[in-house]
Amino acid sequence: MSTISPTTTTVSVSGMTCGHCVSAVSEELEALAGVEAVDVELNAGGISTVTITSTTELSPSEIGEAVAEAGYLVVANEA
Repeated sequence: MSTISPTTTTVSVSGMTCGHCVSAVSEELEALAGVEAVDVELNAGGISTVTITSTTELSPSEIGEAVAEAGYLVVANEA
């Protein structure tokens, strides 16, 4: 019995201000193949942190398109 170890991807999203924003982004990301969980750390009016747990690695374009579909924008991490 093999176990697939989950992959965690963290992105920064701008424009989210409330719980509805969190729901919209979570719903779009959860619709992607392999996504098991989405955790959003809301920073209203600033840059929110979104952590995605999935069974496969997601491409940045896949994530960006899903977030854009919800009406928000993935921004570069200020590392």
